[in-house]
Amino acid sequence: QVQLVESGGGWVQAGGSLRLSCAASDRSFRSYNMGWFRQPPGKEREFVAGIKWVGGTTTYADSVKGRFTISRENAENTLYLQMNSLKPEDTAAYFCAKDREQLRGAIRSNPLDYSDWGQGTQVTVSS
Repeated sequence: QVQLVESGGGWVQAGGSLRLSCAASDRSFRSYNMGWFRQPPGKEREFVAGIKWVGGTTTYADSVKGRFTISRENAENTLYLQMNSLKPEDTAAYFCAKDREQLRGAIRSNPLDYSDWGQGTQVTVSS
């Protein structure tokens, strides 16, 4: 099981930016698609963005498309989420997660398809 640790959350005014990081405990990270999810207060966890294990293919939820950018640095076992033009509705706990299957072609958006999760980092956007 890979240990994942998120950082970079905080409080920001609407229109501002934050960059989240997710550090993985070992290099097996490099063989798995990774995802960012978020859970607003009182709501279910939802997919934000995903990135393939190789080649840089990404996918985004419609609500963040054009504002958020997911990336990874496999040499450093680290996943990133650059969040720009933040809105109050982006307020949530943000989690990184590893797909259950190694070397997958397609990026999945169902939280049940992800096996390892970080503890989460809170993002609060004020209006």
